[in-house]
Amino acid sequence: MRRHLLTTTAVVMLALAGSANAGMNEAKAFLDKEIGDLSTLSRADQEKEMQWFVDAAKPFQGMEIKVVSETLTTHQYESQVLAPAFTAITGIKVTHDVIQEGDVVEKIQTQMQTGQNLYDGWVNDSDLIGTHWRYKQVRNLTDWMAGEGKDVTNPNLDIADFIGTSFTTAPDKKLYQLPDQQFANLYWFRYDWFNDPKNKADFKAKYGYDLGVPVNWSAYEDIAQFFTGRDVGGKKVFGHMDYGKKDPSLGWRFTDAWLSMAGNGDKGLPNGLPVDEWGIKVDAGSRPVGSCVARGGDTNGPAAVYSIQKYLDWLKAYAPPEAQGMTFSESGPVPAQGNIAQQIFWYTAFTADMVKPGLPVMNADGTPKWRMAPSPHGVYWKDGMKLGYQDVGSWTLMKSTPVDRAKAAWLYAQFVTSKTIDVKKSQIGLTFIRESTIRDKSFTKRAPELGGLIEFYRSPARVQWSPTGTNVPDYPKLAQLWWQAIGDAASGAKDAQGAMDALCADQEKVLQRLERAGVQGDIGPKLAEEHDLNYWNADAVKNGHLAPQLKIANEKEKPVTVNYDELVKSWADAAK
Repeated sequence: MRRHLLTTTAVVMLALAGSANAGMNEAKAFLDKEIGDLSTLSRADQEKEMQWFVDAAKPFQGMEIKVVSETLTTHQYESQVLAPAFTAITGIKVTHDVIQEGDVVEKIQTQMQTGQNLYDGWVNDSDLIGTHWRYKQVRNLTDWMAGEGKDVTNPNLDIADFIGTSFTTAPDKKLYQLPDQQFANLYWFRYDWFNDPKNKADFKAKYGYDLGVPVNWSAYEDIAQFFTGRDVGGKKVFGHMDYGKKDPSLGWRFTDAWLSMAGNGDKGLPNGLPVDEWGIKVDAGSRPVGSCVARGGDTNGPAAVYSIQKYLDWLKAYAPPEAQGMTFSESGPVPAQGNIAQQIFWYTAFTADMVKPGLPVMNADGTPKWRMAPSPHGVYWKDGMKLGYQDVGSWTLMKSTPVDRAKAAWLYAQFVTSKTIDVKKSQIGLTFIRESTIRDKSFTKRAPELGGLIEFYRSPARVQWSPTGTNVPDYPKLAQLWWQAIGDAASGAKDAQGAMDALCADQEKVLQRLERAGVQGDIGPKLAEEHDLNYWNADAVKNGHLAPQLKIANEKEKPVTVNYDELVKSWADAAK
């Protein structure tokens, strides 16, 4: 996820040609050297699309623009390869900065607060969709493409081909961001160990059911216990991997839909309504009314507390001891070292790092010893709920950016997400945004080398993974509260209930400030009256909802597993 790519020399040389020579000769050279047949378009259609970019960019030739994104392989490729190519082809000099995710959020906050145009285009997480919709500081792309930006909107853009637009569309039905990269948070496991006859027999003898992909947390817990301390190939292994250092990255571990996996919030895709996976409740007008159970929220409800307790228990009992002091980036490479049996919370953005030749988790023929599968769910989870997180880094145009600069940035955004380029970009970063790319023959061929990634993205199951939704009215302010509150639980300073009580109270302080300030108008927070859990649960049930649920007396439900190969077959059948 945090890697560097070598720049393609041929493309850099193209950029040096400068805007004076921009045009189709440069486009054809780029297609020859960089794209080839890795595109869903024929060569003739690739050239037709490039000709459109050349013509549309003419009014902006010689302009210098700046765009920014977080540090991902996909964005490194855009910055080092596609930005120079765009410059060579269009004559618009684009500087594509790649910085840490937290810095992107901080800088976009600064532009929102000051109106100073720091960047002309932003790839920022769709997690900010509620923020952008309520503060009205970004251009909604639906109106932009039909109006002011119509002359620079690619007729072959094909919005319907993007798989993530439901995540970047607000309750007003307008599209606010254009997806640039996506990756999901799935379950990862050692396929070879799970299919080992002795492991299977020993597990069945001990637990009374088959070793397989866990459908629920109860089975995950049994599998973690089974493998922890077990001798596999002459070494002791662990049944779980996670991280626990009180650090900003600990916040992602939980805001990235951990509570929803446990069963927090309500049914609904892409997010629960009226209570989402953060536990924030909204009214019929999409106004946030509370986070704590006392106001009908679910951040400190039984499902949320259960999710934190399981995290703490598994980290202590089944992960390597050093995991407690690790951050996200430090823990990421550990499963590739070959001593982890499974990981419940694993980003598919790690796929490219996990398939490198010579790793202990790779076979000699280039196929992985591991697979990825759907995340298991907790005891409070019900059919119809989201099951995990999907990161959707998306192009965003601020209203504070001058129109001509926004148009030039929009051209670049469309270039790097175009059908001409997207298959090649996806082969590099493995972060899919287009249905046509996922179905491309090049990925059918490569699928056996990617451990289930292609099968997942082609499956009907993928819609259950989604980013933070529109219930969160100010993502930058609220997200930073999570790592501090849960860090207290991870360090032992507070128990799970105490940590979530503190978190929901802190979230409501932010909601109260927003309500008093009135800066979000009639779609900003309006806090509800306080009542107890039984009151709000009864109110939810009366209205056909779930959250907040009452505590389940026995949170260790009957464990259920499924055979991975049968699961993949069922996906293929459903897709027919």
